[in-house]
Amino acid sequence: MSSRTLRVAVTQAEPEWLDLQGTVDKTIRLIEDAASNGAKLITFPEVWIPGYPGWIWARLVDPAMGARYIQNSMSATGPEMQAIQKAAQQHSIAVVLGFSERTSSNSLYISQTIISPGGEILLKRRKIKPTHMERTVYGDGSGSDLTNVVDVDFGGSVGSVKIGTLACWEHTQPLLKYNTYSQEEVVHVAMWPPLNSFGAQPAPENPALFSMSHDGAYALSTTHAIEGGTFVLYTTAVCTEKGIDTFDSKEGLIFREPGGGHAAVIGPDGRRLTKDLEGGPTKEGILYADLDLDKGLGVKGFMDVVGHYSRPDLLWLGVDRHEKKCVVERPREQQ
Repeated sequence: MSSRTLRVAVTQAEPEWLDLQGTVDKTIRLIEDAASNGAKLITFPEVWIPGYPGWIWARLVDPAMGARYIQNSMSATGPEMQAIQKAAQQHSIAVVLGFSERTSSNSLYISQTIISPGGEILLKRRKIKPTHMERTVYGDGSGSDLTNVVDVDFGGSVGSVKIGTLACWEHTQPLLKYNTYSQEEVVHVAMWPPLNSFGAQPAPENPALFSMSHDGAYALSTTHAIEGGTFVLYTTAVCTEKGIDTFDSKEGLIFREPGGGHAAVIGPDGRRLTKDLEGGPTKEGILYADLDLDKGLGVKGFMDVVGHYSRPDLLWLGVDRHEKKCVVERPREQQ
């Protein structure tokens, strides 16, 4: 194996639905398990804490469920996050975590954080535009959330590695993806909710959206690997009858049937590097892979879309990374 080998752990697990402390406890157990198996990086799916709000695709509004979801969402700086940071530090493992972020005014955001092996929060960002029905629960991110790649120091022969992340259908946004590639990520964490397979094709009469299935999400994640020349850790949650019953979602577009777990690792040229976990999409577990980080160099020699394989004299991307706030104090000289 290369001297630049990073062992990663991709979770395929079910949250303790709408149970903040229960899911935090499970998060810590998974961190401990991954570290005991030699992993230096562990990934979790979109809004792993306290689970994806599956009811939103089954009915327009549910005030009681919405209130319960707020109550079990997590502060970015509270004791639950601090417990996860402590676990990362104790086990010397980096954590890439998806969670429903609750602010002091009780707004919610689809958030992601990258915690260093020393327990430090290196990055916290919000999904810049929640998807369709998600907008009944979550607010938008802002300019500062365009910074979604960070250096993580693993020490030893691995050293510092640029780790990045996006949530769900952010992988459909060409400008956002190009902004991500420009930050030179080496390992990308693609976070998704529980997703079931689309089914046999051709299927011209299937009423579901292919892009909302596991097949579509995996295709988008593979595209990210190819375009960015990056390893992709494809991370989805599991949903059993427990989740379906919690959200009463049997008639919804998703969360209709048990499944959702499709953990995978994709190489920087788009090839799949891992097999499915034994037991299928309802099986909980951790998928491990040893990433030869130098493999990406050969790919970059062929294609670097923010370098030698670009034409900035013809096409370029403008970015505003400033956070937009609801209340802005006017400078004294303008009053």
